[in-house]
Amino acid sequence: MKFKDLELDAFQADAISALEAGKSVLVCAPTGTGKTIIADWLVDRALTRKRQVIYTAPIKALSNQKFRDWTRAHGDDAVGLLTGDLVIRREAACRVMTTEILRNMLLSDDPMQFADLDAVIIDEIHFLDDRERGTVWEELLIYLPKTVQILGLSATLSNANQFAAWMSEVRQTEMEVIRQDKRTVPLDFWVYSRDSGMLRPKAFDSEHQRWEKKQGPPKREERGGRDRHGGGGRGRSSGPTTSHADAVHAVWESNGLPCLYFVFSRKLTEQNGRALTRRLEGVSLLDDAQLAQVRGILERVERENPQLIDQDLRDALLAGVAWHHAGCHVQIKALVEDLYERRLVRVLYCTSTFALGINMPARTVIFDGLRKFDGISMRPLTTREFLQKAGRAGRRGMDTEGHVVIRVDHSEWNELSISLQKLLQGQPEPVRSSFSLSFNSVVNLLSRNPLERVREIVDRSFLAFARQAEARRLEEDAERLRVEMDAPGDNKRGSAKQQQKDILKLERRAEDVENRSWMEFEARIRFLVSIGYLAEDLTFNAGAKVLTHIQMEEIFMTELILSGALEELTGPTLFGLLCAVNKEFGRNVRVRARLQGQALTAAKDANKVRMSKTVVEAERITGFPVTWCPEMIPFGAMWAEGRSFNDCLLFIDSETDMSGDLVGAFRRAKDLIGQIKDVYKEDDAKREMLTALLRAVSRDEVLVID
Repeated sequence: MKFKDLELDAFQADAISALEAGKSVLVCAPTGTGKTIIADWLVDRALTRKRQVIYTAPIKALSNQKFRDWTRAHGDDAVGLLTGDLVIRREAACRVMTTEILRNMLLSDDPMQFADLDAVIIDEIHFLDDRERGTVWEELLIYLPKTVQILGLSATLSNANQFAAWMSEVRQTEMEVIRQDKRTVPLDFWVYSRDSGMLRPKAFDSEHQRWEKKQGPPKREERGGRDRHGGGGRGRSSGPTTSHADAVHAVWESNGLPCLYFVFSRKLTEQNGRALTRRLEGVSLLDDAQLAQVRGILERVERENPQLIDQDLRDALLAGVAWHHAGCHVQIKALVEDLYERRLVRVLYCTSTFALGINMPARTVIFDGLRKFDGISMRPLTTREFLQKAGRAGRRGMDTEGHVVIRVDHSEWNELSISLQKLLQGQPEPVRSSFSLSFNSVVNLLSRNPLERVREIVDRSFLAFARQAEARRLEEDAERLRVEMDAPGDNKRGSAKQQQKDILKLERRAEDVENRSWMEFEARIRFLVSIGYLAEDLTFNAGAKVLTHIQMEEIFMTELILSGALEELTGPTLFGLLCAVNKEFGRNVRVRARLQGQALTAAKDANKVRMSKTVVEAERITGFPVTWCPEMIPFGAMWAEGRSFNDCLLFIDSETDMSGDLVGAFRRAKDLIGQIKDVYKEDDAKREMLTALLRAVSRDEVLVID
């Protein structure tokens, strides 16, 4: 089978055949095997039929890339983008959007907006188990009309059959699993240290044993030391430790560029990029033609924004080196991604976000370690995380194999080798449901459905499906015990009385497990009744009416509105406050902008609401910490007053770029303005003020497609 002159692989042809037969399809295939060609075919089919197709992804960079790809393929008029930050051609036949926007559309009162919807493509569908956002994936899969075909794409879904069985049951239409286990470009795994060079893991292990014999037993003061991998300290290391630059140089010498170097710290991505540039001492990894291209691009960017690129970044880009992380200035991220797509970046230091879905492979992937900070503590990479990143190695049609290198010192190897063995031999972790309906979803479900229908929806979740399967297993165990108890003979385990107790225990556990999802939903209803948002008969009081519109920091924001804390605020102070409830500064960031006047009063009032019994109890029920960072208020206020982005950054001291954090806060605060506008739809004066504020903050970096 061919598509646009491309000879399709067997799994691609099988997926397209299943879609042609009217089935929904779940494609599980390693990174770089060509899953997106199936999505391209589905978009092409929908546009040929004059019907609609929607594509969703968990990160904006991936959404923006598909928007650019399909716009080039089908023309501007055919493709639209809805990310919350930007709305481009909302009525286009092919719409690229965030998963949250699609879920919100499904909750709207306009079912006819999906009358011509042919299919929905859900990229990185395993994101369903994301603790904070996964519920949205389940909700949209439940709410989507059964007539809409679904194409789910994932590189790491080990329990695909279980997931497809749930989908088939909940949507009452068959979902076919198409699995491709073999990579188009195979991966070759290496371990590198400055002492031993580039070796395969088994060979490095043998070399390490010789190293240990040479070193002798560790001294008493060295025992129990911890390194950055959680292993022994560096006290036994002979000679200099292996740096990131050593690993890059070894890859360069072996013709392994371009490479992605994964670092699990924003700060280190930038530090390493600058350090490598200095080590190159004016030598560029680019050839003369590539260097001329980069110079031309930089000249254009610097004409448009003279302050965007500092000298360190300019030197790095001219050397073929760059860095990329979520905190980078959005225009710098866009520049780096553009240069990388043009093959004008030879070494890119990046964090985990670059591994997720973006079609930017390399010949080599280097890991700086196998542990990452998860916001609370350092933990080992999961097999899924490791394979997602390693899968970037090997460019289809350009490389015969992809190289994956782990940078290590001998002093780190004992513990790291155990982790590496698990990662190389293990299957990706199964996707587990993170279903936990938000308070906003609870009130919206109650506003649109009778309680019986709401229970039906809750019981159709992937979480409920898994729990029902567990309940059936418990019931089967109880039945086996009952048969054994009733069977004649003396070969029985325990007394009849004990067996009866065991049976009752299993039956109670089965009943509890089967009903647990609904019990959790009822607990949320009881809470909303207890705080007066809902009446005893579940009719809506003021709190529930406000909550139907608030989707960020739901109870905290609703309480702020109900308390009147926002009523007298000027536009800039209000915007600052909205920034403070959606983004926190990191621990190593020092802020030099002080709260004063109305902003200080607003922060004190909001803090009382934050610490109120209602907000604290909502935090306990959901398990998600409330975001509240009053230090963010002055920055939102400055932006709303028209100050430049660079002006805002002057008041922050940080060793890493905080641009992305600020832009993210401004964009989410902008989204919150839209939600608050819906709350005040009967108050013309308030809506006019909010509309003016929305115009004031929707400019420059906040509108850039990143």
